[in-house]
Amino acid sequence: MKLVITGATGKLGGLVIHHLLKKVPGRHMIAVVRNTDKTVSLTDAGVEVRHGDYNVPDTLLAAFEGGAKLLFVSSPEPDDPLRIVQHANVIKAARDAGIRHIAYTSFAFAEENPFALVHMATEFAIRATRIPYTFLRNGGYTEFFINSFLQENVKRGAIVTNSGTGSVNAVSRSDLALAAATVLTEEGHEYKEYNLVSNRPWSFDDLAEVLSEVSGKRVIHQKVSFDEEKSMLIQAGMSESLAQTTAMIYNTIAEGTMEKTTDDLHRLIGSQTALKELITKALQA
Repeated sequence: MKLVITGATGKLGGLVIHHLLKKVPGRHMIAVVRNTDKTVSLTDAGVEVRHGDYNVPDTLLAAFEGGAKLLFVSSPEPDDPLRIVQHANVIKAARDAGIRHIAYTSFAFAEENPFALVHMATEFAIRATRIPYTFLRNGGYTEFFINSFLQENVKRGAIVTNSGTGSVNAVSRSDLALAAATVLTEEGHEYKEYNLVSNRPWSFDDLAEVLSEVSGKRVIHQKVSFDEEKSMLIQAGMSESLAQTTAMIYNTIAEGTMEKTTDDLHRLIGSQTALKELITKALQA
């Protein structure tokens, strides 16, 4: 019963293998990677490494051979039509290789999100194979908001966003990876869709309060407009396109569209990393 993990040298895939190694021996895993030059740590752990490229179907068929369960990590390709083709290549290869269960990293509440069309198309394509599936509908990563840049916020004494009083249901990448590892190593998750978000959404007011506690210095959340946030990010050296995207994410939070929650993650892994612990790690990075 081989577990096949795509994107195994990526941030999420690497963490999945980290958690899997606590549950099963490395010899039970196949790590599928596009670049085999970065896999020494995997082979040292007894994990079989195989080359697989979402753009080259034959490599995927060979990579999946002998596998029973597949963790299909979605492509990071920004071109959506190409991304759909890549995903179709993975799904067809999984079917032809005899994979018996596909766990796919989708997007939380995908049916309600106009930006999740690729994920919905992929879910439907997986259903069409008649292979048992689990859709791991991951929420946003807390690492987007809670990272080493918090050290600068402490120095300035402020977190500046246009998120207003909105809350975020984001969770740590490690918690999402643990959920994937749990699904791969347990039975009973077939034909399930899990919306993996925090069941304790937090606001940037909460973030500033906990950051103050952890750092020992008072930090406030300074609320600004969309245009002010974008301008400040550009002045800080961010590209205009990234500043626009970041301000749009904060605006989405302000509108309350990232507050929706479920207990799916908590039920799968039994807990979730607390805001205080995430902040402490970020300040130590």
